[in-house]
Amino acid sequence: MDDPGIVAYSGPRSGFLREMGKLAPTEFDAWRALGKVVAREGGTIPRRYCELIALGVAFTTERPYCIEAHVKGAKTAGASGEEITEAALIAAALRAGGAASHGAMALKFYESAMTHVLGAHGQGLFWVQVAR
Repeated sequence: MDDPGIVAYSGPRSGFLREMGKLAPTEFDAWRALGKVVAREGGTIPRRYCELIALGVAFTTERPYCIEAHVKGAKTAGASGEEITEAALIAAALRAGGAASHGAMALKFYESAMTHVLGAHGQGLFWVQVAR
């Protein structure tokens, strides 16, 4: 591939992860243990659903390695291609909802923003709160 943004995701990563484990072993082991939360058996939420939830998070946080790992985990746990696709589209809808709600916040901030106004009778500049 010629796209330099894709190259980082196309090659093997295990060598770099091993190096990270050597450089910060305590933190690395703690990080690796987090994956066991999704992969554990016997929890209240079935493993298949845990993997689909993890996929939704991986989709919205744009983590290609996590997407790869959790697709494999979901398939192993019995998830169908339809479920994986639906998880992706639910995540996309929620991501779009985030943009809309942040847009509403921006409008709120705009409406209540401090406005710079020229003072009366040339007394200079002052700030006023714009009330809705």
